[in-house]
Amino acid sequence: MSVILKDHGSRHLEAIFGIDDAFRDQPADDFAGRMETAYPTEREFEELLRRKLRRRALPRAQAVSLENLSECLQNFLEAHVEGDFTVSRQRWLSGGASKIQMAFTLEWEDEGTRTTTEMVIRMEPQESLNATSRKRELELINAFAGTVPVPRAFWVDDEGRWFPEPALVYEFSAGVTVPSNVEGRATGVGSKFTPELRASLGRQFVEHLAAIHTFDASSADLPSFDHPETGTTQSALAQLNRARRVWEEDRGEEFPILEVAANWLERNAPILDRVSVIHGDYRTGNFLFDEPTGRINVWLDWERGHLGDRHRDLAWITLLQFGNYDADGTFLVSGLIPLDEFYRQYTEVSGLNVDQKRLRYYRVLNSYQLVVSTLGSAYRVVRLGRSHQDVLLAWLEGAAYLIADEMRTALLEEN
Repeated sequence: MSVILKDHGSRHLEAIFGIDDAFRDQPADDFAGRMETAYPTEREFEELLRRKLRRRALPRAQAVSLENLSECLQNFLEAHVEGDFTVSRQRWLSGGASKIQMAFTLEWEDEGTRTTTEMVIRMEPQESLNATSRKRELELINAFAGTVPVPRAFWVDDEGRWFPEPALVYEFSAGVTVPSNVEGRATGVGSKFTPELRASLGRQFVEHLAAIHTFDASSADLPSFDHPETGTTQSALAQLNRARRVWEEDRGEEFPILEVAANWLERNAPILDRVSVIHGDYRTGNFLFDEPTGRINVWLDWERGHLGDRHRDLAWITLLQFGNYDADGTFLVSGLIPLDEFYRQYTEVSGLNVDQKRLRYYRVLNSYQLVVSTLGSAYRVVRLGRSHQDVLLAWLEGAAYLIADEMRTALLEEN
């Protein structure tokens, strides 16, 4: 894996490439290649972003109906399931800001046994808030089976051959994202838990994260992942380049603080000391738990997974917007565990150190990526009418300025 950031000075890409808002709606055929030269990143992400730009000029698609998706599923299963099968109880699943999800019941012969299995189709909209890989999601779920709770993954249509867009089919998992007697929030972010649930869920939250970060990725079948080298800045620069590219492809305005942040992130990219699997969105809302027992049943949404620096996950998990405060004013990581206790338990369970300097770097990078998604990609997707979640995505745009202010404060503290 080799990532070299090209220096474009002040990065006035409008002058370099002739980009404006209308151009981003229907980019020229060679735009993706020019973006790859300017912002080289991981192979799988480059393919995803090429696909996004190729398809951006297509007409706005009709909303996917339950009947249409059921017909696609029927055709898909006829090609992938041996013997007779019956599909029933197709229904939409709520939640999620970026994917279309349909649950269904499949009666079929599974490994020689006639059985009934509850399943989920997880499919991209016409254009997503995050261009992510269903193929990578499948690989990570398979890799972590038996290590942390994950659903059983069955099939992937990574090119959208059978379904309107790339899709993953996996097992439906029981559980809830928030307790029944407390306020829940969109996507589960910042949800509150009772003290009893905090005690039971908090320890599992740390133990599962430690298991992910200490997992031997070199022994797993992860062909769509690039492996960064330790002793280099490849991992940090690959993530930075991807975000810079997405910003230039999607944004609808100038936002100078992002230029300042990107230049700082480039100059201060940290050396990788250990390659870990990074979940990418490890937080409340992305695990399901059994409320009576307080056990985590399954971890979902592996779509941002990559190989890199564990501090990227640690900094993401401890973002203020993903947690809340208890009655005494103590900040709770993901609403579950006090910050100092989170670090103490993580170090104890994983055997890995927590470097505060690298944490600060990845907090800035995570904030940068969030602003890119909310102010750049959300704007473009809503403008073009490419998602079933237009209202939610438009709402997310408003969060960009608060996140950017936090990023500005962090940069001032570093200089």
